[in-house]
Amino acid sequence: MKQLRIRTLAGLFVVAGILSWGLSKLLVAQNSLGTLPSVPLAAPIVLAAIAAVLAATALSLRARLRAQRDRVPGAKGVEPMMAARAVVFGQASALVSSLVSGVYGGVGVFLLAYLDVPARRDQAIYAAFAVVAGIAVVAAALFLERVCRLPEDDDTEGAAA
Repeated sequence: MKQLRIRTLAGLFVVAGILSWGLSKLLVAQNSLGTLPSVPLAAPIVLAAIAAVLAATALSLRARLRAQRDRVPGAKGVEPMMAARAVVFGQASALVSSLVSGVYGGVGVFLLAYLDVPARRDQAIYAAFAVVAGIAVVAAALFLERVCRLPEDDDTEGAAA
């Protein structure tokens, strides 16, 4: 399993942001009403919940792996497939979160020109919170990936470099 690269996640974020910003400008310019798809209030809440689940999983696995490594009596070990599933969930969450955060970031940047309209200001605030929650998902996913890294992974990366 390959490790996530921050460059990939940042690239997804930037490309999605640029595309959504351009699409937002196009939608408002083409529509006489100036309607734009709204940023749901649930977006930052859902992203924050995913970040919390990833962080809790990482902390739980880290404690269990530490107890297993220190050979604590009665310590419950970590099954390799469970750790692999957790890493896959984290990587998928980080990729989707980067994409979604980029979309909300692009819409939020577009909405900065309309902060004098209360409804658009609220949408810009929701978009900003969604971007922050998306960054939290990425951080939690990277932490989970680091927790589940095998000790041999560090040796092979040093030998290949």
